Amino acid sequence: MSTDKTDQILADAPGSMMLNMGPSHPAMHGVIRIILELDGELVKKADLEIGFLHRAFEKHSESVTYNQVFPWTDRLNYVSPMINNFGYAMCVEKLLDIKVTPRCEYVRTVMSEIARLSDHLTCIGASAMELGAFTVFLYMIKAREWLYELIEDVCGARVTVSYARVGGVKADLPENFADRCRSSFKKIRETLKECDALLTRNRIFMDRMQGIGGISKDTAIGYGFTGVMLRACGVPYDVRRAYPYHAYDDLDFEIPVGENGDNFDRYLVRMEEMQQSMRIVEQALEKMPGGPVNVDHSRIEPARTVDEAKMGRIGEIYDQVVNVSPNLEGQEKEEYYQVNPDVKSVVIPPKQNSYTSIEGLMNHFKLIMYGHGIRPPKGEAYTCVEGGNGELGFYVVSDGSDIPYRVRVRAPCFTFVAGFHTMIEGAMIADIIPTFGSINMIAGELDH
Repeated sequence: MSTDKTDQILADAPGSMMLNMGPSHPAMHGVIRIILELDGELVKKADLEIGFLHRAFEKHSESVTYNQVFPWTDRLNYVSPMINNFGYAMCVEKLLDIKVTPRCEYVRTVMSEIARLSDHLTCIGASAMELGAFTVFLYMIKAREWLYELIEDVCGARVTVSYARVGGVKADLPENFADRCRSSFKKIRETLKECDALLTRNRIFMDRMQGIGGISKDTAIGYGFTGVMLRACGVPYDVRRAYPYHAYDDLDFEIPVGENGDNFDRYLVRMEEMQQSMRIVEQALEKMPGGPVNVDHSRIEPARTVDEAKMGRIGEIYDQVVNVSPNLEGQEKEEYYQVNPDVKSVVIPPKQNSYTSIEGLMNHFKLIMYGHGIRPPKGEAYTCVEGGNGELGFYVVSDGSDIPYRVRVRAPCFTFVAGFHTMIEGAMIADIIPTFGSINMIAGELDH
């Protein structure tokens, strides 16, 4: 594939060797192409090409209802999808002027930090594996598995969670979640201690990471870096502190920063951020308020009642008050709070209400039929959250219909890839691998 920029590089570099690295190179994840001008093993110039995994997320979002966008947000940064869920939900809630309950804020905080933990574990584990540290990869993926089990307990899914709802979340935390979470964190801390012993003072690892892939503070700011990439340069910018959301204002945590902006500092910042994430979750579980995880706590009918209602036999069961579990653990949970704000023009009623009352049926009909549905007032809103890689922003424009007029994603990965050439120009070709691993490029987010 030839581009004007590629042709210019070729014209300006007689005698240099031009090399395509990716997209088939395993370290490029199949989704990035780097056009390298090499002088032996030295990288003189680099030009990156993206778009190999373009999913048309923004355009697709303009053709479906507001609630139908949630499953697609899972596939942005698919390593920490819950953060994507909550960021989009917050933006629509801002359009609708809906404020979620205090318990919901804490639940979102807990699940966001668990997602961040899994994101950092994946990044460090995968990049260490690419340098030959396969043991660290196995240890960290084992630790991630414990987190996935927690996530599965909450929402029934591991990766494509679709856990958020406009005005709340899909379900409350299950019973004994706090105890299971603390038990998992104890094992994760032991695993991180083992990985620290294997990597942090390992001479081979340090030689591949220290002083490699560095970027200055001013250059990082100029490219719009956020998250770990910016904090590793010494800038303590974190959306959770700069623009507090969820319950972060009520919790105590530190913002780790580096000094040199190189691969090693990014590794150290991520390692410490995992400790801070566990600290945040433990505080949130201790301070978790009671009450609903939404504004409206509705009566829920069990599956048996729903089946009876389908047959039209509702005379004796209409006034029964029963409870059902929202997750995959069965129907033994004594009570749970349904996550629907008390705005009937926003959220689909529970299926049981639709089956057992004419009001629920009409409400469901009005929200599902094309041309009705959730209809935020005309306007626009922007919200941002601290994603696994940095500031993840959503900009939503409403024209008053049931379909978003515009959905724009501010993906943190995009700026990293834009500035990646400055990190590898002047370095050796072998340094591309650890540097690319350190930026934690997630293609679903980059090529949204």
